Amino acid sequence: MPLVTNEIRSLKSRLIGDPLPSEKLEGQLLPKHLALPIFASDPLSSVAYAPQELLMILLLGGMSFLTFAPGVAALVVLLLLVVVASYRQLIKAYPSGGGDYEVAHRNLGEKAGLVVASALLVDYVMTVAVSVASGVDNIISALPVLNEFRVELALVFVVLLAAANLRGVRESSKAFAVPTYLFVASVFVMVVTGLVRVLAGNAPVAESAAYTVQNVEHTTQAAFILLLLRAFASGCSALTGVEAIANGVQAFRRPKVKNAQMTLVFMGGIAIVLFVGLITLALVSRVHYAESACDLRGFANCATTPQRSLIAQIAAATFGNDTVLFFVIQATTAAVLLLAANTAFNGFPLLGSILARDSYAPKALSTRGDRLIYSNGVIVLALVAAALLVLYRANVTSLIQLYIIGVFVSFTLGQTGMVRHWTRLLRQDRDGTATEPVNRGQVVRSRLINATGATFTFVVLVIVTITKFTHGAWLVFVIMPVLFVLMLGVNRYYRDVKHEIEADVETEFGATGDHAIVLVNRLQKPVLKALDYAIAAEHAGLEAVHVAIDDAEAELLRQQWAEHGIEVPLTIVPSPYRDISMPLISYIKAHRAEHGSEVVTVYTPVFIVGHWWEGLLHNHRGRRIRKKLLLVHGVTVALVPWLLDSSELLYGRRSRPFPGQERRGEPVRPPLRRARVGAARAGVSRHEDDEADRLLRSAQRNSLQPTVRPGAQTRRATRPAGPAEGVDPATCTGEMQVLVPASPGRTPTSVE
Repeated sequence: MPLVTNEIRSLKSRLIGDPLPSEKLEGQLLPKHLALPIFASDPLSSVAYAPQELLMILLLGGMSFLTFAPGVAALVVLLLLVVVASYRQLIKAYPSGGGDYEVAHRNLGEKAGLVVASALLVDYVMTVAVSVASGVDNIISALPVLNEFRVELALVFVVLLAAANLRGVRESSKAFAVPTYLFVASVFVMVVTGLVRVLAGNAPVAESAAYTVQNVEHTTQAAFILLLLRAFASGCSALTGVEAIANGVQAFRRPKVKNAQMTLVFMGGIAIVLFVGLITLALVSRVHYAESACDLRGFANCATTPQRSLIAQIAAATFGNDTVLFFVIQATTAAVLLLAANTAFNGFPLLGSILARDSYAPKALSTRGDRLIYSNGVIVLALVAAALLVLYRANVTSLIQLYIIGVFVSFTLGQTGMVRHWTRLLRQDRDGTATEPVNRGQVVRSRLINATGATFTFVVLVIVTITKFTHGAWLVFVIMPVLFVLMLGVNRYYRDVKHEIEADVETEFGATGDHAIVLVNRLQKPVLKALDYAIAAEHAGLEAVHVAIDDAEAELLRQQWAEHGIEVPLTIVPSPYRDISMPLISYIKAHRAEHGSEVVTVYTPVFIVGHWWEGLLHNHRGRRIRKKLLLVHGVTVALVPWLLDSSELLYGRRSRPFPGQERRGEPVRPPLRRARVGAARAGVSRHEDDEADRLLRSAQRNSLQPTVRPGAQTRRATRPAGPAEGVDPATCTGEMQVLVPASPGRTPTSVE
């Protein structure tokens, strides 16, 4: 696989910024005023669609059902207060950032922890999908002409969000702070303005106030209760993202616990004010938002014209349609809904790193990227969310059915785990086994808060499951067990591998020999360089091996080998079935059977290229051979790089220092140039001159030794070049000019 070129690396730097050293990690931690927008954008933005979904479900039962909206909204607010209070206790008890996963894993066992992890992973993906789809929906409410590009817009925003997060936590929080605070301020101003107009006797009137509802659901007593429960479940989407702060405590500046708790309280207070304000204005202005626009009697062109969102209708009724303040509300709402996905882009990689640390996810998720964030987690989240947006056509109503199931699964198990945590502390204090002093009154109060939270969230989980299961939520209950089994399987695999490779006193490695084989196809410079490397390594034995597919080519190679006077023995292995790997393996096995437990090192040249398409043209056969050789006992494979001309793209201009050159104090190699003096070089064309330059640069690139400075002593090998007898050690320098003496009538050449 070709290496990434310098052009690609520079493009990456332009997109996500220059790499940061590890000591800058503390500087990437967040103060409270930046942590609020990055962690709370999800619950704050959910007030833009939670009231809409609540009223939409109630409207299914008819206009009269809207009178239940205040009571349902009050229950949602109560639940939000309980959850915020519960998570304050969780942050205090488990500040490491594991959140519900860590709490459930430590207190309820491995299986409960994996259930929470799978629920949170699903929730984070759905947060991105729903937030982006809702943001696009609000953009279309202001600019209906964009309706046919709904999916494309959603995908563009996912890419932009991923790129912003790949720049690092602190930079993404700065980018998201302004839109989040503008949204809070503009909605607060709208709520205050609307309430002032109500008190002044000039209440705002929504554009849908005159519409009535058709296709009303039949409301038996059971259907009546179910409809109210569905409305409550949809309103509970306002709680999504509350857990993000508990999962990201380690991203806060010190004191981490205090700052995280204060941010959580600020977030809960702002969310409640905005949620209550929007519900109030929606009822006062008589907003009617239906599941389908054609369910509203009086809505013209319902098949082609999208409904305006609830917040757009309130803004138009309060400030006037198409006014500056109307567009400010729509722009900030769309922005914060899109940025709400940032909560997931922060929480998903953090949770992934914790799961990787505990060996429940691939270790790649625990690796910090150039900008000190878990970039692999960001990329995985973006890809999965984009796939969901394409599958569901970025439709908010369809996507939201999959939402909040995972939220309340993690809420319930996390709070239950906290109850067990506090109970264990009380028991340890009673038995005198507590490691730290325990304030029993405070612990009892915390246990009561978490028990209340566990009860409330369990009831809501049951309600949400019953009301949303047949509307698409069943898919969540399929995905979560799959994730559970995958994470458990990854953990068991890592456990088995660790046990397998763990050092012990019984295992002994008793290699008694050292033999090298240089794999030869044709007599070319890469092969000569591989021979040079093998000689420099000073193996006890050395030979070149050619697997003969074509007898004529094998005979030509034998002649060239003798013509160049190469002292390393050449072995021709026949292959009547035109396969290289198996005859070579059979030869190696026979050699080891004859010489005992001897380590065999196989040297194979590999081309280093600078263009991606060159990777399609080189190294395929060598890669297949290496894969099979690695399965042979006692064999190790050494790759000898040959840098083609295009590999200069890997290092930029030719005058740029090679890796390690500055560190070793070596001078920068200037570009190789030849003076062109016209008539002085009679008979030498410009093309021939350029070709000579190219060959000289190729020789310099692929030198085993660095450029020798004046006065420096050339390294020499201390033993003969392999098993051949009669080679003078003093002449074996490890340079190709010794291995490849000039043939009669040829000018001696040296590949340095």
